[in-house]
Amino acid sequence: MANVTQAGKGPRFWFASSKRRETKHPVRLSALLALKEVLTREKYEECREIIAIAKEFGAEEQEIYYLLEDPRRNP
Repeated sequence: MANVTQAGKGPRFWFASSKRRETKHPVRLSALLALKEVLTREKYEECREIIAIAKEFGAEEQEIYYLLEDPRRNP
């Protein structure tokens, strides 16, 4: 996907920043899905380890908080 920016400087190509690549890390996505599944099954003792893995691979606090406080889940 090429974007032309700043007139007079020629074409520039848009590349995903390192931050953006981190947020799409497959381990991060898998950990967040595993957290959702563990919460659904009420296996709360597994949450700490899964949250640590998700954070290690770029998950943000708000993503984890959303899963923990999801109103559709019955604790």
